Amino acid sequence: MKLSKNYWSSRYQEADIPWDTGAVTTPIKAYIDKLTNKDIKILVPGVGNGYELAYLFNNGFKNVYGLDISKEPLQNFKNQNCNFPSDQLIEDDFFNFEDTFDLIIEQTFFCALSPELRPLYAAKMDSLLKPNGKLAGVLFSFPLTTQGPPFGGSKEEYQKLFSNTFDIKTLEPCYNSIKPRMNNEYFIILKK
Repeated sequence: MKLSKNYWSSRYQEADIPWDTGAVTTPIKAYIDKLTNKDIKILVPGVGNGYELAYLFNNGFKNVYGLDISKEPLQNFKNQNCNFPSDQLIEDDFFNFEDTFDLIIEQTFFCALSPELRPLYAAKMDSLLKPNGKLAGVLFSFPLTTQGPPFGGSKEEYQKLFSNTFDIKTLEPCYNSIKPRMNNEYFIILKK
């Protein structure tokens, strides 16, 4: 299966987005609530309907950007968040996108990519982060199969994937996952 722009557009057009929780999830919310510097530049890749992006913006983080390969979720987000700056919603392929950020929020983007792209994901995250920048969020913790998205993975796989590029500050089971994801998520904080 090719997870192309057309694939993701059709998923949103058909409202076939079972991963959509309808709100910012508790692990991400708890992390955002601990951030004190509201001037940092933040990216949410694979933003989807953008609950994390909206939560950041509505809590005083104005230097925040949402990136998605498909225009449908970006338009859905804009329709729900009229005051959000349009130029901070970017329709582009993550692997082609160029900029730098202090923080990147990972929420169901990694698990949506074909597993063979994971080394490219790690390298691209490294290039998008400023020195000492952080990648924080959740990764799924269920066996990796060929069926997906979402695609799972293990702590060992994630350690191997990220340890050459990042200082792994946190890679632990989420204690505060939403009920449907309980015992199936790791919370990560990776520092460049």
